[in-house]
Amino acid sequence: MGDDELAEIRRKRLAQMQQQAVDQQEDMEKQQRQDAQIQMILMQVLEPEARERLNTIKLTKPEFARAVEQQLIMLAQSGRIKQKITDVQLKELLRQLVPAKKDFKIRRKG
Repeated sequence: MGDDELAEIRRKRLAQMQQQAVDQQEDMEKQQRQDAQIQMILMQVLEPEARERLNTIKLTKPEFARAVEQQLIMLAQSGRIKQKITDVQLKELLRQLVPAKKDFKIRRKG
């Protein structure tokens, strides 16, 4: 393998790595724009206390919070939300979305 071939391989590899970096940057910017849009919609449909509760849930259960956000956005876009959702209403919605826990009682024979 000559120096020219080696230089060509390096040049191609460098171009490939630069393209990957550009693609990653574009993906990050797209994600940031989507997050900003989600936050804007949530600000329009949630009272401050309800938004605070959702942010708290996001810290402990990010997947669940994301699902709730998507549900709220779908409701808002379909026009089913007529007024801002209060904290009490959000609690009720969360209670409906959380699957019921099963209680297990363990009895030991003596």
